Amino acid sequence: MRALLCLMCILGISCVSLAQDNAASWANLKTLRAGEKIRVRTMNSTKVTGAFLNVSDAVISVQAEAGPQTVKRQDIRTVKRMKTRHRWVNSLILAGAGAGIGYGIGRSQYHPCPTTQTFCFDLGDIPGGIGSLGGFLGGGVVGALIPVHETVYSVNSH
Repeated sequence: MRALLCLMCILGISCVSLAQDNAASWANLKTLRAGEKIRVRTMNSTKVTGAFLNVSDAVISVQAEAGPQTVKRQDIRTVKRMKTRHRWVNSLILAGAGAGIGYGIGRSQYHPCPTTQTFCFDLGDIPGGIGSLGGFLGGGVVGALIPVHETVYSVNSH
């Protein structure tokens, strides 16, 4: 239980630190390269997803599936850079960490048979293997669910 609480605190801290960025500046959009996949969310919650074309002081242009679209600056709530290539890396890293943590927890629950006992079913390293498998699967799922979209521009709602 204590290990689970520590893991939740560590994951919670990492999620909070991801939210601490300075995305309120329109100048951040100058870091986008032409052709990068972005998602623009407007004030009325519609999304425009596609390849970034260019940005000016008044509008941003996106090559969407329906064709090129321009969105006015005052209509934009957020602009996010879509980074889907790192999702599997996050999944593998957290799966490995989860396997190690799960093995440690499972192995700590193993108690060898006492020598005074005549009959005992010795589980050996089965609890460690089960914990490792559970940690691997759990870490892989959590890693796949971590958002990998970088917020480039965001309007403060308050």
